[in-house]
Amino acid sequence: MKKINEIKIIEPKLHKDSRGFFFESYNKERFSKIIGREIDFVQDNHSYSKKSTIRGLHYQTDPFQQEKLIRVISGEVFDVAVDLRADSKTFGEWYGIYLSSENHKQLFIPKGFAHGFQVTSNFAEVVYKTSSYYSPNHEKTILYNDPDINIKWPAKATVISEKDLSGDRLK
Repeated sequence: MKKINEIKIIEPKLHKDSRGFFFESYNKERFSKIIGREIDFVQDNHSYSKKSTIRGLHYQTDPFQQEKLIRVISGEVFDVAVDLRADSKTFGEWYGIYLSSENHKQLFIPKGFAHGFQVTSNFAEVVYKTSSYYSPNHEKTILYNDPDINIKWPAKATVISEKDLSGDRLK
């Protein structure tokens, strides 16, 4: 796994006390400073998945390419982004990070990347913002276990959709 500069990890400032905690899950001004530009997020998505489920690797083509800001509100996932930008030095490389309701980390994935995750807890709820609307006619899937990418998933996948099982190879 290689560090990919365009992928950003956002760690919100957590305020804890005897009642619990509070944090800003999204602040446009702070977020824009972290990534160096403004993004207009247009859609929020929410998924619930069981342990060992893999969702992905998904991406959308022009004109519906998406940038995503991902966080987990319940449970834990191993979240992965794969660089699909043909002119990039990191083309075909992947980056993975554990996101959980405990660590509160968020993952920003720019356009030109496929995205997927595997649930590592009994279940997980993932929420994410997108910069473009979902378009079924522009959605593509790459095989989660493509040997040319060689993602080191944390566990054997036991729940995968037919769509994800029939994804394309990177090559």
